[in-house]
Amino acid sequence: MQLTLQGLQDKSSWQKANITLPAFGIDAMRARTAKAPVWLHFGAGNIFRGFIAGLQQKLLEAGKAQSGIIAAETFDYDIIRKIYEPHDSLTLMATLRASGSVDMNIIASISQGIRADSSDTEEWQKLKAIAVNPSLQMFSYTITEKGYALRDMKGEFLPSVVQDMASGPDSPKHAMSITASLLLERFRAEATPIAVVSMDNCSHNGEKLRASVLEVARAWVSNGFADKEFFSWISDEKQVSFPWSMIDKITPRPAEVVEDKLKALGVEDISPIITDKHTYIAPFVNAEAPQYLVIEDSFPNGRPELEAAGVYMTDRDTVNKTERMKVTTCLNPLHTALAVYGCMLGYTKIADEMNDPELKKLVELIGYKEGLPVVTNPGILDPKKFIDEVVGERLPNAFMPDTPQRIATDTSQKITVRFGETLKSYCADKSLDISSLVAIPLTLAGWLRYLGGTDDDGSAFTPSPDPMLTALQEELRTPDGLKSILSNKNIFGVDLYEAGLGAKVEGYYHELCAGNGAVRATLKKYL
Repeated sequence: MQLTLQGLQDKSSWQKANITLPAFGIDAMRARTAKAPVWLHFGAGNIFRGFIAGLQQKLLEAGKAQSGIIAAETFDYDIIRKIYEPHDSLTLMATLRASGSVDMNIIASISQGIRADSSDTEEWQKLKAIAVNPSLQMFSYTITEKGYALRDMKGEFLPSVVQDMASGPDSPKHAMSITASLLLERFRAEATPIAVVSMDNCSHNGEKLRASVLEVARAWVSNGFADKEFFSWISDEKQVSFPWSMIDKITPRPAEVVEDKLKALGVEDISPIITDKHTYIAPFVNAEAPQYLVIEDSFPNGRPELEAAGVYMTDRDTVNKTERMKVTTCLNPLHTALAVYGCMLGYTKIADEMNDPELKKLVELIGYKEGLPVVTNPGILDPKKFIDEVVGERLPNAFMPDTPQRIATDTSQKITVRFGETLKSYCADKSLDISSLVAIPLTLAGWLRYLGGTDDDGSAFTPSPDPMLTALQEELRTPDGLKSILSNKNIFGVDLYEAGLGAKVEGYYHELCAGNGAVRATLKKYL
């Protein structure tokens, strides 16, 4: 069986393999999408293919949508060339349940994949034509938090941003410049309103997206590439809205066990690839079953009926509370703690870590004892029940091939939100004693110990990719480096010494670094 449009014609073979086929006309959907696109998504990776595209598939199958999603990749063009194009933009979705069962279906709601490459005239013209179509209701994004950043750790513009601001909207490179350029094209056409929706797993994602796009647009106005009317239009959220959202679904790298299962069923050409930009991706996506998406209902040109696919459509305050609940307390901090300690203790699966008494206690303390006191119940989801599901079902799912090494990626970009927001809340609430915290400072110290690249037995390992990795490692080797890092508000959200935790984290760090076995001994001592 081939994962192609032609291959799907062999319906009996797919049905015999218990792989569910799309229940709508793919060719007709693609024709309607080409004529009147509704949804353009940036970021063609696994969370999009395994979650976002699955939502639109539900709407198509229920007759609540007529068009699909157009996927644009801004960073790794090999995803389009080597995954989308050979498989006609189809995805084989494998949902891994804690019971050990695997549900499989073909996602066909992606009408096409495009390389958002302004140096490729044909691809760029395709993208511009879609962006200016009055039928288009939204841009959406899953480009990771660093995709919105215009500046480096020193606060200076990234080289690509400097180039984009100087050269103007005709050949943008950075994802935010690409967005601003396409919005400028839309403004110059008919100025039809549109929603620009971040669906990335980061705090205040809509605010981050808006701030970065407006900064690029402002520079272009200053440099004479666009007029003030464009900036007024893009700044007016009745014309160009930037809804906030909260997303939650774990979509780890393709698992060998899933690949082997698909091959045994007769699915061909399904093996993962590694792109030139080191993306590990396959024609299939494997993911857990639980999923949540909460979106601020601010769409000035209309929107798909997303609530019919299980999306919570609500107001900004509720999104903010839900995102804060998940990102700063109920899931993401737990993940980071398991990631850094898992790497140092030799684990390669998150689920296995949940059988480790110290690590299980660590995440329970972070979630239930140290995090819940500063969480506001968003109303649509109960924080304690959410943690119960995370700790009792999601993290221990032995059939989820998620790894601490994957989650440890870009930790320096995540710490400020995953722990910094909680620390700020403790500092702001006189009824809370920040000095009582144990698990959070132990995790911060563990991350710094992890940066050294040696496990608890003294063997070397390679820390996961992180834009600040080299700089942090070099700073830790200097006499006052540790204190400098712990006082860096850009990393932790607060100066840990001013907050009253610097000395504690420093002490934990030195204990963790005391020699072979010190990581385990320190965990046992404090937990």
